[in-house]
Amino acid sequence: MEGEALLLARARKIRALILDVDGVLTDGKLYYTRQGESIKVFFSRDGFALKLAQNVGIRVGVLSGRGGAVLRRRLADLGVDSNLVVEESRDKAADFARLCQRLGLACEHVAYMGDDIPDLPVFSLAGLTLVPADAAEEVRARAHVVVSAPGGQGAVREAVIFLLKAQGVWEEVLQSWERKA
Repeated sequence: MEGEALLLARARKIRALILDVDGVLTDGKLYYTRQGESIKVFFSRDGFALKLAQNVGIRVGVLSGRGGAVLRRRLADLGVDSNLVVEESRDKAADFARLCQRLGLACEHVAYMGDDIPDLPVFSLAGLTLVPADAAEEVRARAHVVVSAPGGQGAVREAVIFLLKAQGVWEEVLQSWERKA
């Protein structure tokens, strides 16, 4: 792990956050109906945090080895630009680089949150890497930030709050909601 000053310097440069899905936005469990349809469970507080990030100008995208209608529906609900969503990725590093191009950002300005070995190739490209507490051991060891919450249970929210605090806007975000009360 890097020193705190260097870590905060990395976080201040971030203008976009790309997320894996299974094990990050969800708990990583795969649920199937009798008809063979998959079901994903998303944590509403993670979604709210993504909206907060978007509201302060941090763009959000998804890079997943899986996909499907349920994921597309959730991302549409969150206002995630479909051009910033890659499903069924078989080369996450190349797809991450393409997402950075679509964003018009150098990779050093894009954070990535993943949880398992297929995410490791992205770690050498992203400006900041974050993982849930229950990420694979090998992935936790290579991440810049390991949040305390598990995937699908607040890990994304914690990552977003970390970014907003590092960028000095968290208190402003909180105050804007207090004024709405």
